[in-house]
Amino acid sequence: MFPHKFIFLILLTPLISFVIRWLLFKTGLIYATKKLQTKLQDYFYVYQYLKVPELNQNNMQRNELHRKVSLYLHSLPSLEDSDFTNLISNNQNDIVLSLDSNQTIEDRFLGATLFWFNQKTEPNRTGSFVLKIRKTDKRRILSSYLRHIHDFSDEVANKGKRDLRLFVNVTGGSYGGDYGGECGMRWRSVPFNHPAKFETMAMEIDLKKKIKTDLESFLKARQYYRKIGRVWKRSFLLYGPSGTGKSSFVAAMANFLCYDVYDVDLSKIRSDSDLKLLLLETTAKSVVVVEDLDRFLTEESESPTVTASGIQNFMDGILSSCCGEERIMVFTMNSKEFVDPIFLRPGRVDVHIHFPVCDFSSFKTLANSYLGVKDHKLFPKVEEIFRHGASLSPAEIGELMIANRNSPSRAIKSVIGALQMDGDGRGGGDMIVRGIEDDESDGYSNVKDLRKLYGLFRLRNVKRNRVSNLDH
Repeated sequence: MFPHKFIFLILLTPLISFVIRWLLFKTGLIYATKKLQTKLQDYFYVYQYLKVPELNQNNMQRNELHRKVSLYLHSLPSLEDSDFTNLISNNQNDIVLSLDSNQTIEDRFLGATLFWFNQKTEPNRTGSFVLKIRKTDKRRILSSYLRHIHDFSDEVANKGKRDLRLFVNVTGGSYGGDYGGECGMRWRSVPFNHPAKFETMAMEIDLKKKIKTDLESFLKARQYYRKIGRVWKRSFLLYGPSGTGKSSFVAAMANFLCYDVYDVDLSKIRSDSDLKLLLLETTAKSVVVVEDLDRFLTEESESPTVTASGIQNFMDGILSSCCGEERIMVFTMNSKEFVDPIFLRPGRVDVHIHFPVCDFSSFKTLANSYLGVKDHKLFPKVEEIFRHGASLSPAEIGELMIANRNSPSRAIKSVIGALQMDGDGRGGGDMIVRGIEDDESDGYSNVKDLRKLYGLFRLRNVKRNRVSNLDH
């Protein structure tokens, strides 16, 4: 009898174990068991707590390690098993998990168990990640563990998977909160999801290739810059009329490099010191942008508390050098004609890029991007009117193409009609319109409506000419 009972118990044990495990998972008791196990470990083990604050000790510059830890923790499988987990949407509109301030998650590394939790100092203030590690494990694994976090975050960044953000400075830097959990005291941020790419930019092909080659060379030049004793950063000046694609170029540059964007609004800055503090809070792998710099330099009423000297120091001063590792600085202007050359000298601006009004080559690029058209029977007429001196900005031509995107022919006709009404191209306009009416049955039946719609362009050109005459 005894052997039969023994065999029965052997067969029954796995079933009982399965039922217990099923009850634990089904009822959630498994989590309570894990908490009890953690409490018992806390009782018998001595732990040390290491804090990773969002801002450095001086409370001015953002702690880069905090960003890397955040990226690493949000990838851990244990985040899914936590009691408190936030659901957020990233740039690609994917729903992802985010660490809540009330949750603790665990990680395993080289046989050791480590615990992380998110600590907020005050409501709506910046916080810290806290690492809980056994003292017996600290000396053995801590250095290797931190290198593991660095390597993981760098690998994600190199693969272009990092969610980019657009930072804007708040008035005077007096607000003390974070926006989206990603900003310091003087910056607020939103996800950066601008779709611009170099391939869609209406620029000369050779120029685009040179710029991309220059940026690729910059990404690989860390050791070279250190060897020659220069800070690993590069500065660009983008100048040209409004609507020629300068802002889109900045977005394309950020997407190409996989860098965050810091947009500096000089009108919101109270002093040169505040401008310096803004620069201190920018991070590596970022594009720092100052738009319409010429307007500020020629009309200092925009922000009278920031001086020209402060701008120069921002561009290439000792502070810029100390916190300028792996950064791109971009300054935009409508014209550099009336700007003191001291602001444009090498060292302050490394590369000058002119953004002209649209020419026929740029038009073809836009037609390919907006309409999917590489060639069209109306292209010779477009080229002819460009030769007569007509000009519109890429933004204006792009809007015409968007409005008529369902009919490439109508879109190109609308561009020709707007070009022939431009002040610089009136000479050949009537001839071009007549040619279209002869070739197309639907012709330009709405020429009058088009003239009313794009009277705005002509008015703008008249005002521009008046301003130019006053300047001279």
